[in-house]
Amino acid sequence: MVVKVENIDEIVRIDKYLGTVTEYSRSKIEEMISKDLVLVNGKSIKSSFKFKNGDEITLPDDYIKPIEVKGEDIDLDIVYEDEYILVVNKPSGMVVHPGNGNMSHTLVNALLNHTDKLSDSNGYFRPGIVHRIDKDTSGLLLVAKNDKVHAIFAECFKNKTIKRVYVALLKGEYNHMSAVIDAP
Repeated sequence: MVVKVENIDEIVRIDKYLGTVTEYSRSKIEEMISKDLVLVNGKSIKSSFKFKNGDEITLPDDYIKPIEVKGEDIDLDIVYEDEYILVVNKPSGMVVHPGNGNMSHTLVNALLNHTDKLSDSNGYFRPGIVHRIDKDTSGLLLVAKNDKVHAIFAECFKNKTIKRVYVALLKGEYNHMSAVIDAP
């Protein structure tokens, strides 16, 4: 991939600039620079290199190998479904979406097996996922089947017109109506 620097008014570090004009994260760019895979006008550079208009930056096209997220035949506890949304009861122990160390057996893998109609607003690893809960927490999750519904849900969470309620079951006697849990 070749990036021709044009119309830059301010001096910016090259790693920061490439993080905004390429698909690579800043940390991946820094990693490529440390391996001398990023060249400016044919020469290796450091992350702190300051470039200028007219410079030609060359970096590999295929440094990040695409990872395929596949549907898996995992039972889903679907509480509600229509053409726009799914409400899924996620069990404790299940990760919501693929990520570092959890590329399979996630809710997303199960959703991809269930339907091909999921929003893609949250990226490749999180189709349909509007919000999440921790691996060890069970509960209901809203899943968007298209980008318009996803945007509506996201706005509702932002404006707090959708509320999340957590319920904890306690064993033993507790004399208070509310409490603060200050632990993981």
